[in-house]
Amino acid sequence: MMKEVYAASIIFAAGYGSRMKGFSGNKTLLPLIPGSNPFEGEYPIIFEIVTNLPKGPKTLVIHHKKEEIIKMTRNLGVCYCDQPLPNGTGGALIAAQEFLERTDQEYCIITMGDIPFVMETTYQTLIRHLKEQDFVVLGFTPEDRAQYGIIEIENEKVQRITEWKYWKEYPLEMQRRFKVFNSGIYAARRSVLLTYLKKLKKRPHQVEKERDGKMTVVEEYFITDLVELMSNHGRKIGFSLVEEENEVMGIDTLEDLVLAQALFAKRNIQTKRF
Repeated sequence: MMKEVYAASIIFAAGYGSRMKGFSGNKTLLPLIPGSNPFEGEYPIIFEIVTNLPKGPKTLVIHHKKEEIIKMTRNLGVCYCDQPLPNGTGGALIAAQEFLERTDQEYCIITMGDIPFVMETTYQTLIRHLKEQDFVVLGFTPEDRAQYGIIEIENEKVQRITEWKYWKEYPLEMQRRFKVFNSGIYAARRSVLLTYLKKLKKRPHQVEKERDGKMTVVEEYFITDLVELMSNHGRKIGFSLVEEENEVMGIDTLEDLVLAQALFAKRNIQTKRF
Protein backbone atom coordinates (compact mmCIF):
# COMPACT_ATOMS: atom_id res chain seq x y z
CA MET A 1 0.00 0.00 0.00
CA MET A 2 1.43 3.36 -1.04
CA LYS A 3 2.05 5.98 1.62
CA GLU A 4 -0.54 8.75 1.78
CA VAL A 5 0.79 12.13 0.65
CA TYR A 6 -0.38 15.33 2.37
CA ALA A 7 -1.46 18.43 0.43
CA ALA A 8 -3.13 21.80 0.83
CA SER A 9 -6.62 21.88 -0.69
CA ILE A 10 -8.62 24.75 -2.17
CA ILE A 11 -12.36 24.20 -2.63
CA PHE A 12 -14.34 26.65 -4.75
CA ALA A 13 -17.64 27.32 -2.97
CA ALA A 14 -18.43 30.90 -3.97
CA GLY A 15 -20.76 30.63 -6.96
CA TYR A 16 -24.45 31.43 -7.34
CA GLY A 17 -25.35 28.15 -9.04
CA SER A 18 -27.86 29.89 -11.30
CA ARG A 19 -28.57 26.69 -13.28
CA MET A 20 -30.04 25.06 -10.15
CA LYS A 21 -33.54 26.40 -10.74
CA GLY A 22 -35.79 26.59 -7.69
CA PHE A 23 -32.86 26.82 -5.27
CA SER A 24 -31.38 30.10 -4.05
CA GLY A 25 -28.84 28.76 -1.55
CA ASN A 26 -25.26 27.65 -2.07
CA LYS A 27 -24.96 24.39 -4.02
CA THR A 28 -22.24 23.03 -1.76
CA LEU A 29 -24.84 22.77 1.02
CA LEU A 30 -27.31 20.69 -1.02
CA PRO A 31 -27.96 17.30 0.60
CA LEU A 32 -26.67 13.98 -0.69
CA ILE A 33 -29.27 12.29 1.50
CA PRO A 34 -32.63 13.81 0.49
CA GLY A 35 -35.55 14.41 2.83
CA SER A 36 -39.04 15.44 1.81
CA ASN A 37 -37.63 16.89 -1.43
CA PRO A 38 -34.21 16.92 -3.15
CA PHE A 39 -33.32 20.37 -1.78
CA GLU A 40 -33.83 19.34 1.85
CA GLY A 41 -32.13 16.56 3.73
CA GLU A 42 -28.84 15.54 5.33
CA TYR A 43 -25.12 15.36 4.61
CA PRO A 44 -24.26 18.37 2.40
CA ILE A 45 -22.13 17.91 -0.71
CA ILE A 46 -19.26 19.81 0.89
CA PHE A 47 -18.99 17.19 3.66
CA GLU A 48 -18.22 14.43 1.15
CA ILE A 49 -15.65 16.57 -0.66
CA VAL A 50 -13.77 17.46 2.53
CA THR A 51 -13.88 13.81 3.66
CA ASN A 52 -12.21 12.56 0.48
CA LEU A 53 -9.54 15.24 0.10
CA PRO A 54 -5.95 14.50 1.20
CA LYS A 55 -4.88 15.24 4.76
CA GLY A 56 -3.55 18.75 5.14
CA PRO A 57 -4.85 22.33 5.42
CA LYS A 58 -8.07 23.12 3.54
CA THR A 59 -9.77 26.35 2.60
CA LEU A 60 -13.19 27.15 1.16
CA VAL A 61 -13.38 30.08 -1.25
CA ILE A 62 -16.71 31.68 -0.38
CA HIS A 63 -19.03 34.48 -1.52
CA HIS A 64 -22.69 33.54 -2.10
CA LYS A 65 -24.44 32.66 1.20
CA LYS A 66 -21.06 32.63 2.90
CA GLU A 67 -22.51 32.95 6.40
CA GLU A 68 -24.49 29.74 5.84
CA ILE A 69 -21.40 27.92 4.61
CA ILE A 70 -19.32 29.03 7.58
CA LYS A 71 -22.06 27.96 10.01
CA MET A 72 -22.46 24.54 8.38
CA THR A 73 -18.74 23.78 8.02
CA ARG A 74 -17.28 25.29 11.18
CA ASN A 75 -16.54 21.83 12.62
CA LEU A 76 -14.77 20.49 9.53
CA GLY A 77 -11.39 22.01 10.35
CA VAL A 78 -11.32 24.27 7.30
CA CYS A 79 -10.48 27.94 6.89
CA TYR A 80 -12.10 30.46 4.54
CA CYS A 81 -11.03 32.85 1.79
CA ASP A 82 -13.49 35.52 0.73
CA GLN A 83 -13.95 36.06 -3.00
CA PRO A 84 -15.23 39.67 -3.05
CA LEU A 85 -16.78 39.28 -6.52
CA PRO A 86 -17.87 36.10 -8.34
CA ASN A 87 -15.23 36.57 -11.03
CA GLY A 88 -14.52 33.08 -12.33
CA THR A 89 -12.44 30.08 -11.35
CA GLY A 90 -9.26 32.07 -11.82
CA GLY A 91 -10.70 34.77 -9.57
CA ALA A 92 -11.46 32.13 -6.93
CA LEU A 93 -7.86 30.94 -7.10
CA ILE A 94 -6.59 34.51 -6.80
CA ALA A 95 -8.79 34.90 -3.72
CA ALA A 96 -6.93 31.94 -2.17
CA GLN A 97 -3.50 33.51 -2.66
CA GLU A 98 -3.04 34.36 1.02
CA PHE A 99 -3.86 30.76 1.98
CA LEU A 100 -1.25 29.52 -0.49
CA GLU A 101 1.35 31.95 0.85
CA ARG A 102 0.97 30.84 4.46
CA THR A 103 0.66 27.06 4.04
CA ASP A 104 3.76 24.92 4.41
CA GLN A 105 2.56 22.28 1.92
CA GLU A 106 4.21 22.34 -1.49
CA TYR A 107 1.55 20.19 -3.14
CA CYS A 108 -1.90 21.63 -3.69
CA ILE A 109 -5.29 20.31 -4.83
CA ILE A 110 -7.81 22.65 -6.50
CA THR A 111 -11.36 21.35 -6.69
CA MET A 112 -14.92 22.49 -7.22
CA GLY A 113 -17.47 22.55 -4.42
CA ASP A 114 -20.12 20.73 -6.45
CA ILE A 115 -18.14 17.61 -7.48
CA PRO A 116 -18.55 15.24 -4.52
CA PHE A 117 -17.54 11.79 -5.79
CA VAL A 118 -13.82 12.14 -6.51
CA MET A 119 -12.14 9.34 -4.61
CA GLU A 120 -9.28 9.64 -2.15
CA THR A 121 -7.13 7.48 -4.41
CA THR A 122 -7.74 9.82 -7.35
CA TYR A 123 -6.52 12.83 -5.38
CA GLN A 124 -3.48 10.85 -4.27
CA THR A 125 -2.70 9.94 -7.89
CA LEU A 126 -2.88 13.60 -8.88
CA ILE A 127 -0.45 14.54 -6.11
CA ARG A 128 2.02 11.82 -7.06
CA HIS A 129 2.10 13.19 -10.61
CA LEU A 130 3.52 16.39 -9.11
CA LYS A 131 6.81 14.63 -8.43
CA GLU A 132 7.46 14.99 -12.16
CA GLN A 133 5.06 17.79 -13.14
CA ASP A 134 4.36 21.41 -12.15
CA PHE A 135 0.62 21.20 -12.77
CA VAL A 136 -1.76 18.29 -13.38
CA VAL A 137 -5.28 18.29 -14.87
CA LEU A 138 -7.80 15.59 -13.96
CA GLY A 139 -9.41 14.38 -17.16
CA PHE A 140 -12.25 12.07 -18.14
CA THR A 141 -13.99 10.66 -21.20
CA PRO A 142 -17.68 11.70 -21.27
CA GLU A 143 -20.52 10.03 -23.12
CA ASP A 144 -21.78 13.48 -24.16
CA ARG A 145 -18.85 15.63 -25.25
CA ALA A 146 -20.87 18.84 -25.66
CA GLN A 147 -20.13 21.77 -23.38
CA TYR A 148 -17.04 20.25 -21.73
CA GLY A 149 -13.63 21.77 -22.15
CA ILE A 150 -11.07 19.64 -23.98
CA ILE A 151 -7.52 19.00 -22.84
CA GLU A 152 -5.29 19.51 -25.86
CA ILE A 153 -2.35 17.13 -25.50
CA GLU A 154 0.82 16.75 -27.53
CA ASN A 155 3.40 14.07 -26.71
CA GLU A 156 1.67 13.34 -23.39
CA LYS A 157 1.97 17.01 -22.35
CA VAL A 158 -0.96 19.35 -21.86
CA GLN A 159 -0.71 22.35 -24.16
CA ARG A 160 -3.97 24.09 -23.29
CA ILE A 161 -7.58 23.62 -22.17
CA THR A 162 -10.10 24.83 -24.73
CA GLU A 163 -13.72 25.50 -23.77
CA TRP A 164 -16.57 24.00 -25.76
CA LYS A 165 -17.72 27.30 -27.23
CA TYR A 166 -14.34 27.53 -28.99
CA TRP A 167 -13.50 23.94 -29.90
CA LYS A 168 -16.98 23.33 -31.36
CA GLU A 169 -15.83 25.58 -34.24
CA TYR A 170 -12.83 23.36 -34.97
CA PRO A 171 -13.00 21.18 -38.13
CA LEU A 172 -14.77 17.86 -37.43
CA GLU A 173 -11.63 15.88 -38.22
CA MET A 174 -9.78 17.78 -35.49
CA GLN A 175 -12.67 17.42 -33.02
CA ARG A 176 -12.66 13.64 -33.39
CA ARG A 177 -9.05 13.51 -32.19
CA PHE A 178 -9.97 14.88 -28.79
CA LYS A 179 -10.36 12.12 -26.22
CA VAL A 180 -9.65 13.75 -22.85
CA PHE A 181 -11.94 16.36 -21.28
CA ASN A 182 -11.47 18.70 -18.35
CA SER A 183 -13.10 17.86 -15.01
CA GLY A 184 -12.23 21.21 -13.43
CA ILE A 185 -10.02 19.55 -10.82
CA TYR A 186 -6.28 20.17 -10.65
CA ALA A 187 -3.11 19.60 -8.68
CA ALA A 188 -0.23 22.04 -8.61
CA ARG A 189 3.08 22.85 -7.02
CA ARG A 190 2.39 25.75 -4.69
CA SER A 191 5.54 27.71 -5.58
CA VAL A 192 4.74 27.55 -9.31
CA LEU A 193 1.10 28.41 -8.71
CA LEU A 194 1.98 31.56 -6.78
CA THR A 195 4.33 32.71 -9.54
CA TYR A 196 1.66 32.34 -12.22
CA LEU A 197 -1.17 33.85 -10.19
CA LYS A 198 0.64 37.17 -10.58
CA LYS A 199 0.54 36.73 -14.34
CA LEU A 200 -3.09 35.57 -14.31
CA LYS A 201 -4.16 38.81 -12.63
CA LYS A 202 -3.15 40.63 -15.80
CA ARG A 203 -5.54 38.60 -18.01
CA PRO A 204 -9.15 39.52 -17.19
CA HIS A 205 -12.00 38.66 -19.58
CA GLN A 206 -15.26 40.50 -20.15
CA VAL A 207 -18.06 37.93 -19.84
CA GLU A 208 -21.84 38.24 -20.07
CA LYS A 209 -23.55 36.62 -17.05
CA GLU A 210 -27.01 36.40 -15.53
CA ARG A 211 -27.28 38.34 -12.28
CA ASP A 212 -30.62 38.76 -10.48
CA GLY A 213 -32.49 37.73 -13.62
CA LYS A 214 -30.65 40.21 -15.84
CA MET A 215 -27.74 39.77 -18.23
CA THR A 216 -24.75 41.90 -17.35
CA VAL A 217 -21.08 42.10 -18.36
CA VAL A 218 -18.64 41.09 -15.61
CA GLU A 219 -14.86 40.73 -15.39
CA GLU A 220 -13.64 37.16 -14.87
CA TYR A 221 -10.39 35.19 -14.68
CA PHE A 222 -9.97 31.61 -15.92
CA ILE A 223 -7.79 28.75 -14.74
CA THR A 224 -7.56 27.71 -18.38
CA ASP A 225 -5.48 30.85 -18.97
CA LEU A 226 -3.21 29.77 -16.14
CA VAL A 227 -2.60 26.45 -17.89
CA GLU A 228 -1.81 28.18 -21.18
CA LEU A 229 0.59 30.61 -19.49
CA MET A 230 2.48 27.74 -17.88
CA SER A 231 2.58 25.76 -21.12
CA ASN A 232 3.89 28.73 -23.09
CA HIS A 233 6.73 29.07 -20.58
CA GLY A 234 7.70 25.42 -20.87
CA ARG A 235 6.32 24.28 -17.53
CA LYS A 236 5.57 20.58 -17.20
CA ILE A 237 1.79 20.08 -17.31
CA GLY A 238 0.43 16.57 -17.12
CA PHE A 239 -2.93 14.88 -16.86
CA SER A 240 -4.53 11.95 -15.08
CA LEU A 241 -7.67 10.07 -16.11
CA VAL A 242 -10.58 8.73 -14.07
CA GLU A 243 -12.19 5.50 -15.27
CA GLU A 244 -15.80 6.40 -14.47
CA GLU A 245 -17.42 9.64 -15.65
CA ASN A 246 -19.67 9.77 -12.58
CA GLU A 247 -16.64 10.23 -10.36
CA VAL A 248 -16.24 13.78 -11.68
CA MET A 249 -19.91 14.65 -12.22
CA GLY A 250 -20.76 18.22 -11.29
CA ILE A 251 -24.11 19.01 -9.70
CA ASP A 252 -25.45 21.91 -11.75
CA THR A 253 -29.17 21.17 -12.14
CA LEU A 254 -32.00 19.52 -10.24
CA GLU A 255 -31.61 16.47 -12.50
CA ASP A 256 -27.94 16.26 -11.55
CA LEU A 257 -28.81 16.49 -7.87
CA VAL A 258 -31.39 13.70 -8.03
CA LEU A 259 -28.89 11.48 -9.87
CA ALA A 260 -26.14 12.28 -7.34
CA GLN A 261 -28.44 11.41 -4.46
CA ALA A 262 -29.28 8.07 -6.09
CA LEU A 263 -25.59 7.32 -6.70
CA PHE A 264 -24.75 8.23 -3.12
CA ALA A 265 -27.48 5.95 -1.78
CA LYS A 266 -26.16 3.08 -3.93
CA ARG A 267 -22.62 3.62 -2.66
CA ASN A 268 -23.85 3.69 0.92
CA ILE A 269 -25.51 0.31 0.45
CA GLN A 270 -22.27 -1.08 -0.95
CA THR A 271 -19.96 0.45 1.68
CA LYS A 272 -22.41 0.55 4.61
CA ARG A 273 -21.16 4.04 5.52
CA PHE A 274 -24.58 5.39 6.58
